[in-house]
Amino acid sequence: MKILIAEDDFTSRLLLQELLKSYGLFHIAVNGKEAVEAVSMALEAGEPYHLICLDVMMPEMDGQEALIEIRQLEEKKGIPGPARAKIIMTTALADKANVLKASEHQCDYYLIKPYDRLKLQQALYKLNLIK
Repeated sequence: MKILIAEDDFTSRLLLQELLKSYGLFHIAVNGKEAVEAVSMALEAGEPYHLICLDVMMPEMDGQEALIEIRQLEEKKGIPGPARAKIIMTTALADKANVLKASEHQCDYYLIKPYDRLKLQQALYKLNLIK
């Protein structure tokens, strides 16, 4: 599985790296702008990401904005819903407004910090990324 972790907090990035390392190759972005650029390059190369973990609160471009732009890139490439990347929003923001906004823009799962191996595995299982 090809994974993109977009997280500005060093400790959270390390945790996600540790939790995801056994599932495949991963790349790192430290803000939403880098995440969108990484997705664009991967789509252009014909090697899209299978999983994208987006933090909601990041500098330059937040996760909600990045989510919208990533879905637009996939749409422009003609990637149908089932074939697009699975996007998990990773955040400490559990408020209804953020959850609804992510859902409206086709987020696949909303994972609230602090998370652990079991919570992440449950998300990957529900998204059919692991068996």
